[in-house]
Amino acid sequence: MEKVRSDQKTFLGLKVNGPVAGSAFFIVALLVIVTLVVGDPMEEWFQKTQKTVSQAVGWLFILVINLLLVFAFYLGFSKYGNIRLGGPDAKPEFTRAGWFAMLFSAGMGIGLLFWSVAEPISHFNANPFMNEATPDWEAAKISMGITFLHWGIHAWALYAVIGVALAFFTFNLKLPLTIRSAFYPLLGTKVYGLWGDIIDIIAVVATIFGLAASLGFGVQQVNAGLTYLLEVPESIPIQLILIGLITGLAIMSLVLGLDSGIRMLSEWNVRIAFFLLIALLVIGPTIFLLKSFVQNIGYYFYRYFELSFWTNSYHGVKDPIQWQNKWTIFYWAWWISWSPFVGIFIARISKGRTVREFIFGVLVIPSLVTFLWLSVFGGSALYQELTDNHAITAAVNKNVATAIYYLLEQYPLTIVTSTLALLLVISFFVTSSDSGSFVVDVLTSGGRHDSPTFQKVFWAGAEGAVAGVLLIGGGLTALQTASVLTGLPFAFLIVIMCYSLIKAMNGYLKRAEKAKQIQERKKREKDDNR
Repeated sequence: MEKVRSDQKTFLGLKVNGPVAGSAFFIVALLVIVTLVVGDPMEEWFQKTQKTVSQAVGWLFILVINLLLVFAFYLGFSKYGNIRLGGPDAKPEFTRAGWFAMLFSAGMGIGLLFWSVAEPISHFNANPFMNEATPDWEAAKISMGITFLHWGIHAWALYAVIGVALAFFTFNLKLPLTIRSAFYPLLGTKVYGLWGDIIDIIAVVATIFGLAASLGFGVQQVNAGLTYLLEVPESIPIQLILIGLITGLAIMSLVLGLDSGIRMLSEWNVRIAFFLLIALLVIGPTIFLLKSFVQNIGYYFYRYFELSFWTNSYHGVKDPIQWQNKWTIFYWAWWISWSPFVGIFIARISKGRTVREFIFGVLVIPSLVTFLWLSVFGGSALYQELTDNHAITAAVNKNVATAIYYLLEQYPLTIVTSTLALLLVISFFVTSSDSGSFVVDVLTSGGRHDSPTFQKVFWAGAEGAVAGVLLIGGGLTALQTASVLTGLPFAFLIVIMCYSLIKAMNGYLKRAEKAKQIQERKKREKDDNR
């Protein structure tokens, strides 16, 4: 590969790529302003748009997600798995424990807390795979299978593919840590021009709206927790104040830096989450939860292909509600819009690991932890339903953000566990915001890691503002619609990125093999001359 240059530029005295930063800010600001100016009618627009887009291209999201999972396994098992990110002598920057902690905090975080109770209960009460005659035990099993689908290896495969591609292009080919770099084998030096700018603009916008969705879920859950514990009113003004306060905490973490701020907070996230998980496992129906964890995994893989490739094509003909659009399609679009952020972040922290270690480290451990979390929290909620306690269903129907607190109310030590849950939501909120701001700043500055703190602070504030405005303009529907709209164009880029990565890895291995042959020949010549 020819020698490449960096895309690290300055604009108006700032260390940013002007076209990328300016265009992304304009697009985001335009939606924010329109949402504020139009007011209530925007909520109806968000609903119609999400339904229209999901019905038209939902099948594409499903196909892309499944193809990426196959591609991830191919990378892990193939000859490419032996490539070490950063070169043969590269050493990992973080311990495995620290690496897994940051992976999990960035990859799931707030969303998993928000939906781990609400989603299994929602599916238990209504999903297309059951009918009125379905017994409760079967409904519970189906609901966990669907929830595992949405939070399982598909999402982590997406992160793994993008992360390993960006890590390879950055650490092995010495390109800037931006999405455009992954297209260098196809575009050459054009990645530093208009085409590269367009790619990074799409990535920035997708990242901001993907983050906004998670931050919106998080602030609703923080508000619900404060209402439950301290009787703080649930309202949009309160949630806007909370966004401001927690964004301020995220800025403090950003100022401390990647190692002292984000890594340390991520590790504390995992500690608190582990303690809360064990606490509920012990005070809840322990044997039931352990048995269901094993059965849930078996059921998930038993119905894996049916659930993974189900497109609602036949059932949807007479299904005006379109269940799948509100669940599976939203999730796939959300993970795709979230993937530039997670991909860049885990690429940045993964130097020194082999492609195989990276792929299976990202796929296996986080997925198993996620499955255990869902089995304990979702399983504890389903246990209440199976014993004819419908308090959690009532909470989900009223306000999904309160579900986890009403679950904890059914078991001992309610104040302790609810307080821990609230602290964990806040902590994940801060981690998502600070690591997201770090990534957006990297994208808009052409891959820089030395941009001034002011720029990171600016993007942290922008993400909080977007989440706040979308909550004002349409609540959960607005957040979901933003994810679907921004995930669509990035889905096409990801498919092209896979081809570009294979092309680059083949060239890298050929050059490595040629260098090895030259070294061996020189050694033989040296031995012959002795």
